[in-house]
Amino acid sequence: MGLLSDPENGGSYNIRLVQVTIYATIFPVGAVFNVLALWVFCCKLKKWTETKVYMINLIIADCSVVATLPFTVYLLWNEWQRDTLCLIIQSIYYVNMSMSIYIITLISIDRYIAIKYPLKAKSIRSPWKSSLICGLLWISVITGLTLKPNANEPLCFQKVSTTPSNTVLCLFFVVFLIPLIIMSFCSMHVIKSLKKKMIMNPHGKKLMEKAIYIISANMIVFVVCFLPAQTGMLARYVMEKYVVNCSTIRNVKIFISLSTCIANSNCCLDAICYYFVATEFQEVSLPKPKSYHPKTIQTHTSQMF
Repeated sequence: MGLLSDPENGGSYNIRLVQVTIYATIFPVGAVFNVLALWVFCCKLKKWTETKVYMINLIIADCSVVATLPFTVYLLWNEWQRDTLCLIIQSIYYVNMSMSIYIITLISIDRYIAIKYPLKAKSIRSPWKSSLICGLLWISVITGLTLKPNANEPLCFQKVSTTPSNTVLCLFFVVFLIPLIIMSFCSMHVIKSLKKKMIMNPHGKKLMEKAIYIISANMIVFVVCFLPAQTGMLARYVMEKYVVNCSTIRNVKIFISLSTCIANSNCCLDAICYYFVATEFQEVSLPKPKSYHPKTIQTHTSQMF
């Protein structure tokens, strides 16, 4: 029966082994990629832009999530009673995972404003305003997540009761569904606008195609990483609400455990996207020769980075 087999028959061991293998890959790769990305954005890219501000905040959030993964691996093999250290690590994980999602959403909104309203964008957007938004967001998320998920659970990072948690339902909408809708709306409109500009300015086709690839990749990474885990948690909430049999709930918990590994891999996949954003950032920031005439092409794309 594979991974969904009864824990008493070794299924639980196989699942944990898969999780350990995934985390053993995510931790070193995520640590190296994110530290390297932080160095690139802080030291190599001198010009401060809105995107640079958002990216640095995103990297910090992802680095913090990566830092909690060794404790996650420990918890796969050991039961950890909720104590002060547990609450600190749990808070770091939830706050930074939420911040990662929100900052990705902010980047999508920022791109949307830059492309759809290029003239207004100059007055609306600024690195200082982006820094202020990120600061307020950090304060709001840290404050909001004092309403900790599973606060009444006895074990760290584990939900052992079958009582439905309304906090989980709230977080599904606030931390996932609403950002997903915003990202989808912004990404689709930006891609649509860029495709129109490609027709009007064929000289900038290559640069705009790269921008479209980056936006599409960001959207795909977000959906692939977060949709399975969030869907699983929503399914568990519904099943606990309507008292579905324990065997079904156990299988859903297994699905959540594995899909959470995929969600945590987002901190690595984000780092890969950083590389392409950094490349685009440098390209649009480089001075162009005087013979380079289609100014509007660079203006539209450079505002995105």
